[in-house]
Order: sequence, then C-alpha cells, then structure tokens
Amino acid sequence: MKKIIVTSLTLLALSASLFAQSPVVPQPPVQPYTPSDANMQSREWFKNAKFGMFVHWGLFSLLGDGEWVMNNKNIKIKDYSLLTKSFNPVDFDAARWVADAKRAGMKYITFVTRHHDGFSLWNTRYSDFNIMNTHFKRDVLKELAEECRKQDMKLFLYYSILDWRRDDYSWWTGRTGQGTGRTVKGNWEDYIQFMKNQLSELLTNYGPIGGIWFDGYWDQMPVESETRKDSDVFVNWHMREIYDHIHALQPGCLIGNNHHMSPLAGEDFQMFEQDVPGENTKGLSFQTISHLPLETCATINNTWGYSITDSSFKSKAEVVGLLVKSAGNGGNLLLNIGPLPNGEMQPEFVHVFNEIGDWMKIYGESIYNTEGGYIRPQPWGCLTTKPGKVYVHILQGTQPEIVLTDFPYKKITKATLLKDGSPVKFSFKKKVLTVPAIAPTAEDPDQVIVLEVK
Repeated sequence: MKKIIVTSLTLLALSASLFAQSPVVPQPPVQPYTPSDANMQSREWFKNAKFGMFVHWGLFSLLGDGEWVMNNKNIKIKDYSLLTKSFNPVDFDAARWVADAKRAGMKYITFVTRHHDGFSLWNTRYSDFNIMNTHFKRDVLKELAEECRKQDMKLFLYYSILDWRRDDYSWWTGRTGQGTGRTVKGNWEDYIQFMKNQLSELLTNYGPIGGIWFDGYWDQMPVESETRKDSDVFVNWHMREIYDHIHALQPGCLIGNNHHMSPLAGEDFQMFEQDVPGENTKGLSFQTISHLPLETCATINNTWGYSITDSSFKSKAEVVGLLVKSAGNGGNLLLNIGPLPNGEMQPEFVHVFNEIGDWMKIYGESIYNTEGGYIRPQPWGCLTTKPGKVYVHILQGTQPEIVLTDFPYKKITKATLLKDGSPVKFSFKKKVLTVPAIAPTAEDPDQVIVLEVK
C-alpha cells in the first residue's frame, strides 16, 4: 500500500528529480479485452458482496512500525532477512480469522501474499525468502484457502509488483526502496518472468481464487497529481501479458490494480485507496470513476501493517460511514487489519468487527445486493437501491430535512425506518421528495429510511 511520509514540497522536488532521471517508456498498444462469461459472473458476485476484509501481515509485523518499515528506515536487505529467524506466528488460526470476518458480515478476504519487502507467505519454489524458511514452516496461504472454502468465504490475493529486495526489479528507476543496499542492476525481463511464475503457483495450487489485487505500479511513475498522465510510466510492466496469463489460468478470477489511475485493459474492478470513489482526501485518487465494479480499501487505524504506536482506531460511526458511502457509489468496502506478529487479530479490530456485524444484522438489507443511488453521496449521507426499494442513509442530521430533486420514480407507496418499521412522513410532489433528516447517534450512526417505490 501507499504511504505518505514526506512533505508536499519534498514530494514535488522528488517527483521532478525522479522524472528527470527516469524517462517515460512507451507502453504496448492497447488490445481489446472481452471478459469471459465466468468473469462477468464473478463481477456480479463482487458487486453484490459489498464488504471484505484486507489482511496486511508478514515479517514487517515483527518491527511494529507498519508495512513500509524496510523502506522508511532504509533497512539493508541482509539485515531485514534476519527477521526470518524470529518470525514464528504460533497463534495464527485461519479458522478464527475467517470466522471473525464472517461475524462482521464480510463476504471475501483479500490476503497479502507478498508485500513490497518481497517476503512470500506461501510455499513458493521461486524464492527462498518465504514462510517455509522460518521457524513456523507452515504454508499460511494453504491453511487460509482451505478455511475459506470450509466457511464459504471468497479468497482474493494481494500481490506486490514492487520489490525492495530483488536486483532485477528496476529499483534504479523507482521512487522507493533506494536505501536497501542494492547496487546491481539486473534484467527487468527476469523480474517479469519471476512474477508470472509466482502467480502461476498462486492460481494453480490454492483452489479457486476470487481475484488478484496488484499493488506498486505507482512506484514507476511520478508522484500522484492532477497533472500526472496515465502514460507517465518508467518501465514496461507487461501488465496485459500478465493479466491474460491470469485469466487463462482462472477465467473467473477478477483483476484490480492499485495504480491510482484509470483502469487498464484487462482489469475487472477499480479500487480507491483510503477514499470512497469521488473523494480525494489522501491525495492518491485523481482518477475518474469507471464503469467497472468499484472498491474502497481503508484502514481501521492509520497503518496497513501492525504498528505498536498507532491507536487511532476508527469509531463505529466512521466505519459505518465508509461502508455506506462506498455502497452509495455502487462499490465495496475492503476494511483492513494488521494482525500481531504472533498471528492474532488485535482486540480493537475484533471489537470493530463485532460492532459492524451487529449493525449489519439490522441494516445489511440496505447494503448487500444493492446499487448506488441516482445521485452520488452527499454531505448528509447517500442512497442505495434495489428493485422496488430506495434506502435513504442519513449520516448527518444537521439540517431539518432532506430534499431530493428529480427523484426517478413515479410513486412512493410507503416510507418506514428500517430498524423498526415505524412510519416516516414524507412529501413527494413534481419529482421532488422531502423526508425528515433524522439525527444519527453514536449507537445508531446511520438512520435508514426505506422507500417502497414504483
């Protein structure tokens, strides 16, 4: 994942410097991409699922300073490698992870198989830097995949295409990983083949995979800005070649890439990091919203991987707001956890999951299997819809009423509160709908009005 660690002035200077040093490389011509029937079915499932769990975990967890610690502290490869001697997550329990996700109302898990530090959390033939060469000696991905099948949970796999360790990754043109001690400039084509080999393992040895979630493309581009073009890329990533390889192995497998730009041909969903589509509070989401299925990925606190000093946990209202506004855009929320080094989920995360799970028992009808409203999320909240129903989600009650102009239905037969079925007064004249802005509370942060429409 992306982390902002320098000031804006430094970012501008760094961007200009790197761009000057790293010339743009022409990308291959765009070839038409037609999704298979299996892929389209997967997209439909994904759009209806609405809620998933992201898991950032690995060697970096031992240092308790987030998943970017190797880069941020300029830890040399030989020193970072010593962490394999200490990684022994004896309390890892795949069944509990999946059960906790199900209790929260989540429908899929996206598991980080390999982050930017290059450590593989499965039994791979193509790198010795993997979990089988630790004291743990267990293939955690295999255990998680088996448990997901047992508990009817879809499994997606995060895979970093950025590497702070390998010499054949084009680190000399990249924006990160400059302080890890590399001096040899290897063969970029070897790195592409390495990725294809590892992805083949992931897609042949672990059963059906719901999707591949790529991250790191932005390392070979200037810093995100309104003026950065999608063609400003320093290397040929061979992404379409890799995408076609994935779809050949598993046609129903969805592909997304966290490149912070318009979707590339061959991608099946579009993600937005730390923001719901249409917002850009973190300075990473300048891209427009596409027609593809959408996903917001967000942290419960401020870091993706475990941080011993990060106690800025989101409240129930904040998480509900993210979930609801994501659904109001027609998209999903992928909510992240960074487990402890021993494999346990932090108790604060479990608490949030329990709160959201209780909320979903009452309000899940207004989230699952819905589409976004005819208007984008507003300051007061948003709309979700399904055939015959419109759900008005009130996240702020600072105004006396909510007025919806050009309401795209001819008749409203009933209006009630979702939580208890009590009637709600409304006015509907000349395509203008007015409903009361019922004030949310800490315990009930989203007041949902159900409109039965024709």
